[in-house]
Amino acid sequence: MTVDDVYAALMTVKDPEIPTISIVDMGIVTDVAVSEDGDVHVAMTPTFVGCPAIDVMRRDAQAAVEQAGARNVTVDVTFDTPWNTNRLTEAGRAALLKHGLAPPVEYDTVLDLTVLNNAACPYCNSRNTTLKSIFGPTLCRSLHYCNNCLQAFESFKPV
Repeated sequence: MTVDDVYAALMTVKDPEIPTISIVDMGIVTDVAVSEDGDVHVAMTPTFVGCPAIDVMRRDAQAAVEQAGARNVTVDVTFDTPWNTNRLTEAGRAALLKHGLAPPVEYDTVLDLTVLNNAACPYCNSRNTTLKSIFGPTLCRSLHYCNNCLQAFESFKPV
């Protein structure tokens, strides 16, 4: 089994809260190593401390790699590489949009939360939107309203 084989298996593991995105495209997988003996080690980082889905994702990642043919699979959850929304791949951003979530903006150095006021509507792509609440149904989402297509929507918060 190669590192590419492991990544292919991990691409089948979806975020339990957003089933249109893989844990790879979400940026949760931080490292994959395959030893000469074929042992596989996967490192993952949670999207935030106390993420209730990380144990499910860890278990699903291990099962997917084992199902792909690896004998000895270890999946560790670590904070060595902190997660942020810049870790989302382009495919991950498209998957969020497909799920009806406005993807977060990318940022360079300091994150200014005023970017929440400029979320693009996932239905019509308008930026003529209004932040209704910084608190959405989960810690990573905020609630918005589009003044063009008159749809309420959620935005994935930049972190």
